[in-house]
Amino acid sequence: MLYWLTLLSDGGDFFNLFRYITFRAGGAFLTSLIFGFAFGRPLINLLKRRQSHGQPIREDGPESHFSKVGTPTMGGALILGALLVSTLLWARLDNMYIWVVLFVTVGFGAIGFADDYSKVSKQNVAGISGRIRLGLGFLIALVAALAAAKLHPEGLSEQVAMPILKNTLVPFGLLFFPFAMIVIVGTANAVNLTDGLDGLAIMPVMIAAAALGVLAYAVGRVDFTQYLDVHYVPGTGELFVFCMALIGGGLGFLWYNAPPAAIFMGDTGSLALGGALGAIAVLTKHEIVWLIIGGVFVAEALSVIIQVFWFKRTGKRVFLMAPIHHHFEKKGYPESQIVIRFWIVALVLAMIGLATLKVR
Repeated sequence: MLYWLTLLSDGGDFFNLFRYITFRAGGAFLTSLIFGFAFGRPLINLLKRRQSHGQPIREDGPESHFSKVGTPTMGGALILGALLVSTLLWARLDNMYIWVVLFVTVGFGAIGFADDYSKVSKQNVAGISGRIRLGLGFLIALVAALAAAKLHPEGLSEQVAMPILKNTLVPFGLLFFPFAMIVIVGTANAVNLTDGLDGLAIMPVMIAAAALGVLAYAVGRVDFTQYLDVHYVPGTGELFVFCMALIGGGLGFLWYNAPPAAIFMGDTGSLALGGALGAIAVLTKHEIVWLIIGGVFVAEALSVIIQVFWFKRTGKRVFLMAPIHHHFEKKGYPESQIVIRFWIVALVLAMIGLATLKVR
């Protein structure tokens, strides 16, 4: 919205700053951060009044989690509020990539809110049906995939880029749509699985958002893509504003989610943020690189898949408990140690993912 202040500029004054993505990204970050600090405590107090018992705790979970009984959930609403306000304020609203990501974010956020509401109101960890969640998620992802194919230049549409290999694109044709849907829905649910310890999910989400923001900015500038020998996706640079707004909102939330958490993110936040990250990966044509950057989420999801598959085949468990962060809890590692080490791994993987920009 503030971008339109450039209409008042003569090219050499303050209003000209709003033309620059980097300036507006910084504004989005600060706005989102201030929003989180300003509304965090009022939201916590409101949710405490509305959620008398807080988020239900799994009876078969680690014993340390029972001390968290009564902690309110749906804290993702704080991040989403900060993210939406900042993005609408600082991003170019004539950029369709922004609207696609906002659509995915709000859509998955609505699914998560319904799931959290069901859990809290019924005091049951089951929430809404998994089939309903997945069905609605794939529907939202299909719309995003169709939009991505429409927005991408003709030479990139329905293609998948290979990292490291110079300008190598694999034509997927119609298979691009189920592929993109799996990336978006898979990421949303992987982040949801990761959100099991205080602060565990939000920091890797912010790290991944920073990496994807850099990728979006790079592939959205023709001079950068020529230097780096990567594909040019005009318009995606604006997603850097969204990513910085996400990081600001995430930091504001982490202030209250740091151990011991005063509020949980809930599915409202984890599904929305995961869906957004998956959508950005698809829009920037970095779906394969995303497997590296989002490696923590991939590992969490794979641990659940392996556990379920092996238990059904043999009746035995590979991990003491899945997702894998619970395995480490069962082995006696302190929660704070697990969380910080996961943060370190997420940072290393993000740096490796970014390195693929130059390694050609």
